[in-house]
Amino acid sequence: MTIETSKAIRVGMIGAGSMAPEHIKAFNDIEGVEVVGIQNRTRANAEKVASETGVPHVADTIAELFNVCAPDLVIVAVYEPAIESVITECLNYPWSILMEKPVGMNFAEAENIRSAALTADRTVWVGLNRRTMSSTKAALESLSEVEGARYIYVQDQQSLDGARALGHIDSVVENWMYANSIHLIDYLLTFGRGKVQHVQRIAPWNPENPGVVLAKIEFDSGDTGIYEGVWHGPGPWACTVTTSNIRWELRPLEHAKYQLAGERVLHDVEVANWDSDFKPGFRSQAEQVVAGLRGQKSAVVSLDDAVESMRLVSEIFQTK
Repeated sequence: MTIETSKAIRVGMIGAGSMAPEHIKAFNDIEGVEVVGIQNRTRANAEKVASETGVPHVADTIAELFNVCAPDLVIVAVYEPAIESVITECLNYPWSILMEKPVGMNFAEAENIRSAALTADRTVWVGLNRRTMSSTKAALESLSEVEGARYIYVQDQQSLDGARALGHIDSVVENWMYANSIHLIDYLLTFGRGKVQHVQRIAPWNPENPGVVLAKIEFDSGDTGIYEGVWHGPGPWACTVTTSNIRWELRPLEHAKYQLAGERVLHDVEVANWDSDFKPGFRSQAEQVVAGLRGQKSAVVSLDDAVESMRLVSEIFQTK
């Protein structure tokens, strides 16, 4: 369903965790867009977010959110164990959906969600906001003008003990690579062109004794990726993309630097205001979602693309 440019866009929010205010702030900043209601399993948390962000209605149920607030778009940002059931219920209503990553607890749930969305014939986008950070966009724009193969090197650092210390339940900890490593693994598909042809697990995942996970990813375009995940040890979150004449480095991910062939200097790229005034990537992502709702050209991540990132997580961390 395409929304005319002259018509205001109404947005509903499901979830009242740390991501909810960030999404509300980003969408409310766009002219002609208003977040009109919020729903959460615990009403008190929804009331707190609504009070802090000026959302006018707190709904007790998803049905009430749709029937009373009539959103064109619903944003779903709920705890991982609830994702599949909440999305499944949301698919009963004729609104578009922006869901926070991950697409379910694991790859099996991601496939279930994609199948359900296809059956319901609903538009579902996924909030892989690092794709819309100014650092990522600067690198992508530059690399689009460079011919030849790309070498993508992604560095990840995780800790199951750290996840437990944050209060996550066992089922989330066991699937922590989907909940958290997807932030990094998605970069392989962001910068790697074409389809993944082969995943070689050089240092496989051992859930009984987590250590270094190392995998080589080959694309049918000729691009190559290396994923390095350090579990229970020090390491950065970083991504570099190397070509014959330019190398891009995102470390930290919100900041981009580049190095030209024949140089030893890293050139800094200025962070866009949207990434300093809002959670990085969120304001640009919201803009892309609105463009999609209005039937305009949009770079918002589709459910199909996000499920492919979940698939890649599954292949890297396969134990058999």
